[in-house]
Amino acid sequence: MKSKRKFWLLFPAFVSVLLFAFLPLIQIAIPTFKSPKGFLYLYTTFLKNTYNLQVIGRTFLIAIITMIVVLLLGIPISLWIARQNSKLRSVLTVLILFPMLTNAVVRNFAWIIILGHNGIINKALIDLHLISQPINILYTDTAIIIGSVYLFLPIMIISLVGSISELNIEVEEAACILGANPWINLIKITIPQLVSGILTGCILVFAGAMTAYTTPQILGGNKNLVMSTLIYQQAMTLGNWQTASVIAIILIVISALSMLSLKKASHMLDRRPDSNA
Repeated sequence: MKSKRKFWLLFPAFVSVLLFAFLPLIQIAIPTFKSPKGFLYLYTTFLKNTYNLQVIGRTFLIAIITMIVVLLLGIPISLWIARQNSKLRSVLTVLILFPMLTNAVVRNFAWIIILGHNGIINKALIDLHLISQPINILYTDTAIIIGSVYLFLPIMIISLVGSISELNIEVEEAACILGANPWINLIKITIPQLVSGILTGCILVFAGAMTAYTTPQILGGNKNLVMSTLIYQQAMTLGNWQTASVIAIILIVISALSMLSLKKASHMLDRRPDSNA
């Protein structure tokens, strides 16, 4: 009886996911296989184009770099926040989440002011006599990465703070007593216990960076297309919905395979004892 009750309770959610997630995806995918020249002709044609491969490579590279930078920044910040008292930790968490309450378009336009030729960064570098002329930061891959790191850093921090709060501080104290310095303690004791939180954060950040549209469009411009902006260009500018669907399916497949690889790598790195053993 209990199993049947659980089934009927989950049934509305299952139908909703099927109707509003999988069915539209199937409707997008079906036209991409309808070509008189072959079942996968549209995909092979797209992947044979050197420019398209460059866009795929740029998208993947930006997502990987963003994920790594966010992880490197997120771990120390999360450790510091998680080790504060409960009241201060709550305040810091709110401050971390506060930028997410602002529209992404507004935040990216703020980066235009910061990264532009007459922006804060260029003015500071010129005042410090580090450069003689403004450098081109805006409308480059670097600008997209900077904007993406700012956009997804709170997600990584929140994912890690929850995992760090559950750690047993006595294990780290025991390692210190036995002679482990702070770096060894962090690398060999703390981080291995955070694999699940790191995996969650990395998947969320990677998937978000791979599929982000607003940040690459505003900070990257039309010369530094990623897959999401290429989809928009094909669909809305050129009216080529079939090619846009092909790009969307390729993006979904690449994202899914990458996330599965991250999950497999985390299982290999996770040295915690299996609870089912």
